[in-house]
Amino acid sequence: MFTKLSFKIGLLFFISILLIEALLFYTLYVTLVDDRVDEVMDNLLARGETHSAVLAESFQEETMNHVSMMEGASSFSVIVTDETGGVLIHSDPIQPEMAAVIQNTDFQSMPAGGQVVETKWDEKEYIASDSPVMNDGEHLGHVFMFSDTEAIERMVSHIQRQFVWAGVIAALLTVATIMSLSRFITMPLIRMKEATEKLSLGHHQVDLVVDRNDELGELAASITKLSDDLDRLKRARNEFLSSISHELRTPLTYIKGYSDILNRPGLSEQDKEKYAAIIQEEADRLTGFIQKLFELAKMDQHEFRIVKKEASLDKLLEGVVQFVREAFEQEGKSLAISGAKGVQVMMDQERMQQVLLNLLDNARKYSSTGSHVSIAVVEKNDEVIVEVKDEGAGIPKEDLPFIFDRLYRVDKSRARESGGFGIGLSVAKEIVEAHGGRMFIESKEGMGTKATISLKRKDDRDEYHLIG
Repeated sequence: MFTKLSFKIGLLFFISILLIEALLFYTLYVTLVDDRVDEVMDNLLARGETHSAVLAESFQEETMNHVSMMEGASSFSVIVTDETGGVLIHSDPIQPEMAAVIQNTDFQSMPAGGQVVETKWDEKEYIASDSPVMNDGEHLGHVFMFSDTEAIERMVSHIQRQFVWAGVIAALLTVATIMSLSRFITMPLIRMKEATEKLSLGHHQVDLVVDRNDELGELAASITKLSDDLDRLKRARNEFLSSISHELRTPLTYIKGYSDILNRPGLSEQDKEKYAAIIQEEADRLTGFIQKLFELAKMDQHEFRIVKKEASLDKLLEGVVQFVREAFEQEGKSLAISGAKGVQVMMDQERMQQVLLNLLDNARKYSSTGSHVSIAVVEKNDEVIVEVKDEGAGIPKEDLPFIFDRLYRVDKSRARESGGFGIGLSVAKEIVEAHGGRMFIESKEGMGTKATISLKRKDDRDEYHLIG
């Protein structure tokens, strides 16, 4: 429980809010207590001022007795003194602390409006005020008012109890609110955790809410995409293993079968040549397949190196076209080069030839008899663009995002007929990117495909580069 994210978030929120509430409650408590105590003291001083005003008109014993009688019936105590502090009358017995207040009062500096002379309610038994009795500038005496601090302490204690209960209720409401909020906040994370656990167990279909417009929504979308990618990779792996077993088993079966036939006695020379040619063809196919696998392994191990040198793009394209022209002509398909001439590019000719051969081979395989394949060279700023365009079957829209993925094949039913392994385009793209260029494919089903290679005219990177 204590290691759960919801608990940690809730605890962090609770401590933060508790500190804020404590600060606010303390500030409110101190302010309220001070206001109430000030109110009591102001009331005490006001009573003294009232008596002082009465005595200023008649500073007689009868008036003093009347004031004493009034306060004797109240919770306050009054002491009337002469101008030097001598006690003239008092409503209640004079306590030592009262006498000490009178003795310590500076009568000469006392303002005419009076003042509170003892304010330490939390330390003393009484608070006190002094109101001078003045008549036409003549200093007649003083009215000392005393109030028991026990009443103030009861009031403060009552306020404290109210704040304690308010604090407990606020804390409980805070805990309930934070638990709900932390659960609400962490629930998407808990679901994502459960989804990742499913992914680790091989269940690649997850159901997460991805319509949130925040970081959690983005994370859910990423996990969903990851699950889709893992599911696709799992299918691709299974298809690849199936393809490998098929691609290896089929030529080996042919090789073994026709080898056995060659060993039969009485076989004619013509049949021997025929079967030997089949064996050679299957051996070449098997060698090509294994070579592709080696290239993938080298890329993964960062051992696939290219060596770039300045070379003529024209010569490279002419050599590639010359190499494949016969295959195109045999199938009744045309091939032509157009565009800029005399272009020099920093490249590894052997690797770039491999890229172009792969693109032209795909264009030939998926084009119908009588169709045309073109190679166009375009110079644009500091880039050289090579476009290979065919009029073939095209690539379905749903397959376009994955055509550069390793082992991905669009038409799996024609894998053996066309000779594709789902490796060539992946290797070609990595070679182009190792040259500092870009490679992308545009296609519409039934309207053909255009593969575009964009290379930089000048490349300041190292002459040697490892792919991987």
